[in-house]
Amino acid sequence: MEGGKPSLELVYQAVQALYHDPDPAGKERASVWLGELQRSMYAWEIADQLLQLKQDVESCYFAAQTMKMKIQTSFYELPAETHISLRDSLLSHIQNLKDLSPVIVTQLALAIADLALQMASWKGCVHTLIEKYSNDVSSLLFLIEILTVLPEEVHSRSLRIGANRRTEIIEDLAYYSSTVVTLLMSCVEKTGSNEKMLIKAFRCLGSWFNLGVLDSNFMANNQLLIVLFQVLQRDETSTNLHEAASDCVCSSLYAIENVDNNLPLAMQLFQGVLTLETAYHMAVAREDLDKVLNYCRIFTELCETFLETIVRSPGQGMGDLRTLELLLICAGHPQYEVVEISFNFWYRLGEHLYKTSDPVLHGLFRPFIQRLLHALARHCQLDPDHEGIPEDTDDFGEFRMRVSDLVKDLIFLVGSMECFTQLYSTLKDGNPPWEVTEAVLFIMAAIAKSIDPENNPTLTEVLEAVVHLNQNVHIAVRYTSIELVGEMSEVVDRNPQFLDPVLNYLMKGLREKPLASVAAKAIHNICSVCRDHMAQHFQGLLDIARSLDSFALSADAAVGLLKGTALVLARLPLEKIAECLSDLCAVQVIALKKLLSQEASNGKSSDPTVWLDRLAVIFRHTNPIVENGQTHPCQKVIQEIWPVLSETLNKHQADNRIVERCCRCLRFAVRCVGKGSAALLQPLVTQMVSVYQVYPHSCFLYLGSILVDEYGMEEGCQQGLLDMLQALCMPTFQLLEQPNGLRNHPDTVDDLFRLATRFIQRSPVTLLRSQIIVHIIQCAIAATSLDHRDANCSVMKFMRDMIHTGIANDHEDDFELRKQLIQQAMSQNGQQLVNQLINTCCFCLPPYTLPDVAEVIWEIMLFDRPTFCRWLENALKGLPKETSGGAVTVTHKQLTDFHKQVTSAEDCKHVCWALRDFTRLFR
Repeated sequence: MEGGKPSLELVYQAVQALYHDPDPAGKERASVWLGELQRSMYAWEIADQLLQLKQDVESCYFAAQTMKMKIQTSFYELPAETHISLRDSLLSHIQNLKDLSPVIVTQLALAIADLALQMASWKGCVHTLIEKYSNDVSSLLFLIEILTVLPEEVHSRSLRIGANRRTEIIEDLAYYSSTVVTLLMSCVEKTGSNEKMLIKAFRCLGSWFNLGVLDSNFMANNQLLIVLFQVLQRDETSTNLHEAASDCVCSSLYAIENVDNNLPLAMQLFQGVLTLETAYHMAVAREDLDKVLNYCRIFTELCETFLETIVRSPGQGMGDLRTLELLLICAGHPQYEVVEISFNFWYRLGEHLYKTSDPVLHGLFRPFIQRLLHALARHCQLDPDHEGIPEDTDDFGEFRMRVSDLVKDLIFLVGSMECFTQLYSTLKDGNPPWEVTEAVLFIMAAIAKSIDPENNPTLTEVLEAVVHLNQNVHIAVRYTSIELVGEMSEVVDRNPQFLDPVLNYLMKGLREKPLASVAAKAIHNICSVCRDHMAQHFQGLLDIARSLDSFALSADAAVGLLKGTALVLARLPLEKIAECLSDLCAVQVIALKKLLSQEASNGKSSDPTVWLDRLAVIFRHTNPIVENGQTHPCQKVIQEIWPVLSETLNKHQADNRIVERCCRCLRFAVRCVGKGSAALLQPLVTQMVSVYQVYPHSCFLYLGSILVDEYGMEEGCQQGLLDMLQALCMPTFQLLEQPNGLRNHPDTVDDLFRLATRFIQRSPVTLLRSQIIVHIIQCAIAATSLDHRDANCSVMKFMRDMIHTGIANDHEDDFELRKQLIQQAMSQNGQQLVNQLINTCCFCLPPYTLPDVAEVIWEIMLFDRPTFCRWLENALKGLPKETSGGAVTVTHKQLTDFHKQVTSAEDCKHVCWALRDFTRLFR
């Protein structure tokens, strides 16, 4: 902090401003200033003084939070000799402030827990704390708070205590776990089952279950477990206590996932949960939804835990199918939120049964799935007084989508055709109310695609019935019937005699505002599947496309219709394609020209993205089969459209969103005609480079990678493309070299290395010989530490592909030259690269990036294993061997084992496994 240590008075004023200043700007200034204070060295002393003075809740909360944050993120700032006095000070603060506010107690408890985890010299912290505070009733609540957060913090991402220390702590906590449970039981007894104490005790017990350190034999016969189920069986239990007890039971069930290793406790929990059925019915009778949801969570967790037992020995012992009955009872609850809790279990059960493919087993579970599907169909019904179409985006709409996904996953157990026929018969034979009809059609739409459409009279009968549906039925029924028709496009393809009636039916929907978008989606589906049959209807599609905006379509539905039209267009005879494509694009081109001329006359800027997106989808999906030597039919159209796209790009060059859409449109145009876009190459590259100098939009780099992909192997284009790369790199490096440049511009990093990778793939020698490669490699080494999924993946892919160039295709003429160029690059940058990779794996990158890093390391080894062994040894020597709390991070043996595992690995997978285990030592 500039200006030295601030006075306590100033800190108080800032805290007051943060909480009480009526001016938002004043609050913001106070927040920024206090944030700076928290990051400074003075924060330790100031937080300690504020806690000592105990002036008010706000200043104490700020101080407690600061202490927690400093211990979590800046513990290395303190010399080892201060650790004991910090511990004593925190314990004294929590004792003095225990009655001020529960949130302050929680922050201080977290600070103490985080200190205990990092402070290697504080041995047996649980024992110390219990010994010191368990006999004082007034200290029990904060003692239990510390004992609750301690196990929770063991796997905290912000602490990075490392696997060695974590193992040591978990062993220590396991040793004292029974003492903690005994303490909790005695606290409950001492306070006469006081509700506040019970909630604290259950939260704490759940936390120890979650860490997986409780002795299951000890817990199986523990009085606290009996109290837990008594609380859940009692009708008068309060909502808060009920939730705490439910969370604890769910944690205990999760902890015994490996049932065979925890049989006594598993048996107790199994029997305990089965006793809650009566309590569930009581909660339903009292319309207490909170409790109903809690019971359903418990029943679902029970089924998840015993899933393998249920599948392995259904109906026997703990494979007792009463567990599934409990879930089906919940599925019968009128509120859909209740059944939704169990979806993950049903999905997993389906997956297990699918893998076993045992008909007898499937037969055993089929009745349960049938009952579930009936319940789901009922839950999908709209309210009888619902008006308009079904909503997709509200909570109920999302629930219906999840039902649709679950039905698709489970239908194999019941049989798609059998279920479809059964559902149809309820509509054909009965006369159900509209909301039942709509829900049945919705479930039929979910399974229609999984039925074999060959010679299937039921499917054609359904299709015929739907397209002749009375137009006066509820609009929601029409909406869902249109969805069903869209899902049955395979049936239409096999029975082309239905194409005309189906299209007429969908056209009626397209003309009605509420049904337009769903009808457009169905037409898109029909076009995608029945492309050949639809060719005769192309003129009709073109008419729709020309008057697209006369229909009340969502942007996605309009684009979908154009996609369907383009797919059919690609099936027309080659000589017709150019003219039809020109017609299809004309509407969008005229609209873009109109926008440009309007802007010129009235100076107002109008948004061209709608038209650009529509052009993009046309180019993307018009992919006719063109024989070698034939001119691509789309080439002429794209050359005619280029001036309008170029002018639009120029006009909106400052607007990233519009430029991105322009580049996307150009990308699909180039992809559409491939080498046929050669005439655009020069003007396009010139414009990209000139705009990029002023407005470095990363989409230009992406577009550059497309051009390199298409033209990089053409000798006449290589120098021009290299000039483009060099021109784009200069502003890019300036942007990325700013403070936090890499972190602030991950899209630029992603697209730059996508471009560089394309170059390495298409014309490696051109790039490796150039002046710019040195700077690209240096930028890549710096960017390896960037914690951004796409950007990091692009950087690693570039590194891997570049080094691989020195080994690949050794039969080609330029192999020796490539090998020599990579040798040169590695001798200059190899050690720095290996250092950076090892450091970023240990300290910067999340575990999911390790397979990509392993691939780079594997390629370096393949290229030059002896030199890599030396580089790796040097990199490992530079790693810290101890944490700031005095715990051993990595032993000499662990370093040598890792070195050996990597350097003797026989494939990339082994490198990845070694990296995974090794980096855990630093997390």
